[in-house]
Amino acid sequence: MSTIEKTIDVHVPVRTAYDQWAQFETFPKFMEGVERVEQTSGTRTHWVTKIAGVTREFDAEITEQTPDRRIEWRTVNGPQQAGVVTFDQLDPTTTRVALTMQFEPKGVAETVGDATNIIEQRIEGDLERFKEFVESGRDSDRAPGYRGDEFDTGL
Repeated sequence: MSTIEKTIDVHVPVRTAYDQWAQFETFPKFMEGVERVEQTSGTRTHWVTKIAGVTREFDAEITEQTPDRRIEWRTVNGPQQAGVVTFDQLDPTTTRVALTMQFEPKGVAETVGDATNIIEQRIEGDLERFKEFVESGRDSDRAPGYRGDEFDTGL
């Protein structure tokens, strides 16, 4: 399992950064290789990605969600991935977004991409594009995504 950890400071309040990230359907606007994300329930998403000419579909499950603080997930089928994104208020208008992602490279392309840090660079680019996207306010007229205020793991 490989692990990538990246952080970025965005110049928006923590609630704005969190709410934008929780709009999973907007991921294709700033994540390279993500074709489509559908939120199928409060804790499930369906992904379609196309990376290096390979299209994959898989589902992910939110395993922990604390509004304005943290979203943790793992895939339930397809590529083995898990991760957490946290949101820390640095001041009233600045938020630190920290992403930790674990994944199991599958196939030659992903193994080479992992070994040569291409995957890490892609994630870093995704965070840079998220920063530009959330700071621009381009989707500010949309309702916030699922905030997880009633998040219940059923345990």
